[in-house]
Amino acid sequence: MSRTSPALAAGAVSALILIVFLVLWQFAVSGGGTAQNLDPEYAKLVGATASQGKSAMPGPLDVGATLWKHLRDPFYDNGPNDKGVGIQLAYSIARVLIGYGLAVLVAIPLGFLIGMSPLMNRALDPFIQILKPISPLAWMPLALYTIKDSSLSAIFVIFICSLWPMMINTAFGVASVRKEWLNVAKTLELGSVRTAWRVILPAAAPTILTGMRISIGIAWLVIVAAEMLVGGTGIGYFVWNEWNNLSITNVINAILFIGVVGMVLDQLMALLQRLVSYAE
Repeated sequence: MSRTSPALAAGAVSALILIVFLVLWQFAVSGGGTAQNLDPEYAKLVGATASQGKSAMPGPLDVGATLWKHLRDPFYDNGPNDKGVGIQLAYSIARVLIGYGLAVLVAIPLGFLIGMSPLMNRALDPFIQILKPISPLAWMPLALYTIKDSSLSAIFVIFICSLWPMMINTAFGVASVRKEWLNVAKTLELGSVRTAWRVILPAAAPTILTGMRISIGIAWLVIVAAEMLVGGTGIGYFVWNEWNNLSITNVINAILFIGVVGMVLDQLMALLQRLVSYAE
């Protein structure tokens, strides 16, 4: 009971907060928010008219009804500009996983190199300090010009934004390995590769996974913005297209889907962290 009670209490509080939020939201859009009380230009922008007397902002009931429609048929395909939200999310997740996977292949070995070699640390640090603060989206025009493919350009941007947290955390974790363990490896005459694999990697794994967890969150943030720029398919393009269609209900639903997928990706990385900690 001592373990389950806090979890049940937290769940109850979360449910209460959600209910209060939904009630306040519904009250806000149903009372005093009708189109006749809006500025005429804004009412025209959101597609509401005084004669219709509709709320400019959809309420939770409207959002819930539209959400059910999306969940009922998430993979329909009626042409380039009319695809189900499941298809849009699949494209976005695929781009994130490809770009993120490529970043793992580059960032972790480079992090090991930087962490194990003070010389390479000093040599590469100026480049890292210059490139790290650059917004990933600033690379998009250059990527589109050189790669000439919007989807591959989005993957490149994901690669760039995922690179730095993993590389820096890996280098920090490797450099923080206890000297006593490295001395034992030298005593046993282990080579650099075996030392990195048998001693440094297990010790630095929690820090490396923290960097990987940070990177997957940043990658999911960036893909939405990148797809708004390049268009085509993806949940970012879906949000922008629905805004152009003045469908605020679909925009809100897309925001919910983005949040849920981001939470799932983060929890998967958290599960991997727990598994590694348990294995140690």
